[in-house]
Amino acid sequence: MKRFPYSLILIVLLIIPSGVFAQQTNLKLTLEDVIQIAKDQSPSAIMSRHRFRGSYWQYRTHIAKFRPSLTLSSVLPELSRSIDKITLEEGDKFVPRSLMSSSVEVQLVQNIALTGGSVFMGSGLERIDNFKADSINRQAPISYLSTPVSIGFRQPIKGFNSFRWEKRIEPLRYEEAKKDYIDAMENVSLRAVNYFFNLIIAQVNLKIGQINYSSNDTLFKIAQGRYNIGTIAENELLQMELALLNAGTALNEAGIQLEINKFQLRSFLGFNETVNIELLIPSKIPSFEVDIQRALEEAKKNSPEIISLQRQLLEADQSVAQARAEKGLTADLYATYGLTQDDFTLPAAYQNFQDQQRVQVGLEIPIVDWGLGRGRYRMAQSNQELVRTTVQQSEIDFEQQVMLQVLQFNLQDDQVRIAAKADTIAQNRYNVTKQRFLIGKIDVTDLNIALTEKDAATRSYLTRLNNYWTYFYTIRRLTLYDFQQNTPLAEDFDKLVER
Repeated sequence: MKRFPYSLILIVLLIIPSGVFAQQTNLKLTLEDVIQIAKDQSPSAIMSRHRFRGSYWQYRTHIAKFRPSLTLSSVLPELSRSIDKITLEEGDKFVPRSLMSSSVEVQLVQNIALTGGSVFMGSGLERIDNFKADSINRQAPISYLSTPVSIGFRQPIKGFNSFRWEKRIEPLRYEEAKKDYIDAMENVSLRAVNYFFNLIIAQVNLKIGQINYSSNDTLFKIAQGRYNIGTIAENELLQMELALLNAGTALNEAGIQLEINKFQLRSFLGFNETVNIELLIPSKIPSFEVDIQRALEEAKKNSPEIISLQRQLLEADQSVAQARAEKGLTADLYATYGLTQDDFTLPAAYQNFQDQQRVQVGLEIPIVDWGLGRGRYRMAQSNQELVRTTVQQSEIDFEQQVMLQVLQFNLQDDQVRIAAKADTIAQNRYNVTKQRFLIGKIDVTDLNIALTEKDAATRSYLTRLNNYWTYFYTIRRLTLYDFQQNTPLAEDFDKLVER
């Protein structure tokens, strides 16, 4: 017996794409399933989570700025060999120096939002190793300088207090980030609704195409028989043949569109090509109406757009305050008090301390700036007025958008019921018309009209369903409120950050 060429099998396995052997997964999903999967694992949802985490850590950084900070700084060591001018008892003299210096300092700092300044307390120690000590006035080779404690503060006397504005703006920015995340999740739901109904309509169009092609094929064969016995004219036969060809074309296009929409939904949900999705048409819709005034109240309370407008107003006020503070005299006060001592030994450097004080007042007065400060101030004021006008118009536009969306939504349940009834009537009419055609009571024109109306009614029903759920999630996104459950939309942000 000849040996079987196993190498040939290996070559075939390497050539054939691995996806051919991948196990196909079939999923039947409802609208709720698609929305939940999109919120859990879609790339859009994942990016929204990462954006929120960035905002969270930005806010944590802001909080940390107003808590005591303890820092340790040191130089271990610094070597220096040079010729420097130093002052001795007999006068200035150039002296070769060879030193190694080391230092360590611990400092505790607390920023004060109310005044814009800071207070601090520190402790430090310095050491100098003088390698040429014998040649420089008989100095000791090692000396220490200790500062066991020093306290002080820095305070702008007339200046811009950035801390106070941060205290007002950053919490608002973080609240906006929270609302933005919930808004992003509702936007994911909206996109899921869009992809869901695109695929649903493609599925139904394929099913309609298959039924229509099969029906037209049967009717064409019947028409051929009638034409052969002379009961119908040639133009009716040609019309039936044309209908069959058109049905074949529509069937092919429906099949291609189905695959395109499947690919789009899989990509949106984060699935690969091994997942085959079949969607189930929603059989029920919740029946309730949204009160316009309640929707406006919830939108103003919850919408990130409203919070963003408030933040923009504060930032414009901040720019004006900063420009006002910087256009004239600015002054800063710096003061410290502490204990210090130096000696040739470390224990002696911590005995018989001497006190040290330092006070510094810095002034900056523009003499000639050619109107630079005044110009910046006027620009900030002009921008402030522009922002106020823009915010007012944006608030009006936002309220109108909420009102229009609510009005549209409150009509949708009736539209869906009417479309469902019209779909049933059109289907029954087509069945009756088809039977009458089969017994020769009507011509092919009436049959084609009934077929067209049947298909249009089915697509209209799906479009109405799509509109209902689109308006449903649009209102949730605008108000961040679930009017079906009468509760604000919320997220567990602590859990979100820990993921």
